[in-house]
Parts: sequence; C-alpha cells; structure tokens
Amino acid sequence: MARGRKRKPRAHKLLAGNPGKRPINHAEPQYNAPKEYESPKWLDFTAQRMWNELAPKLVATGVLKETDLHNLEVFCKAYSRWRLAEDEIKKYGITVLDNNNSLKKNPACTVANESLKQLDSFGAKLGLDPSNRTRLMGNTPDQKKNAFNEL
Repeated sequence: MARGRKRKPRAHKLLAGNPGKRPINHAEPQYNAPKEYESPKWLDFTAQRMWNELAPKLVATGVLKETDLHNLEVFCKAYSRWRLAEDEIKKYGITVLDNNNSLKKNPACTVANESLKQLDSFGAKLGLDPSNRTRLMGNTPDQKKNAFNEL
C-alpha cells in the first residue's frame, strides 16, 4: 500500500523556505558539500563532460552533498548511454534485420528508452528539471517579495 508523497529532506525544505510550514526534522543527519568533485575516471568522455558541467552548479546551489555523488554518477552515465544509443539509432535506424532477414526493433531503441527513464529519475533527485527544481529550491532571493505574504 502506498504511503503517499515521499518526504522532502530537511535541506530541501529549508532551500524552499518550508512553504507548507510543517515541522522541520532537526534530528535528520547533516551532510556537507563535497570538497572535491572531480569526475570519476571510469566515466567515459561524454559522461565526464556532463559531470564537469553539472557538479559545480549543483554544489554552488547547495543541492549536491557528499552522499549524493552516486546520483550524479548514474545521471551522467545514463546521459552518455542515451547519446550513444541515439547515435546507433541514427546510423542503423529504428528497425534492423535479424539473422532470418526479418525486421525487428533496433536494440538501441530499448537502451535509449531505459536511459531516458534513468535520466528522468536521477535528474529529478538532483533538481534538473523545472518542476523538481522549483520544488527543491522554492523561491529564490532574486524574486520579488510578495506583498500579500505580510497581510
């Protein structure tokens, strides 16, 4: 049986300004931003490029913590795998011939679809899409103050 919406970590609530005004769990473990976040050597070139683009931004916004590095690794690898699969689809098409000269779905289509699911899932954990970024970050300091909040 479903338990409802997943709980938002304390840090995410604080970043969002605790819009629901629910009690904040002060006993939750606190983790620091990684001191070094150089891309792992086992990642291929495309995944490392994505890592090097995202890691500094996620650390600067306070989203990426030491315990979240694996989420970024999986996201970057899924991105690289998706790009590789899309190149294969572009090269060979959506359908390919099997050993019996029958058309079948290009296996790269399955890889692309699975990689997109991982991108969606792990990207959401890192706040990499507009709706999750809004949920994660809430109101930013540069937004104008709402005059109705003071009433």
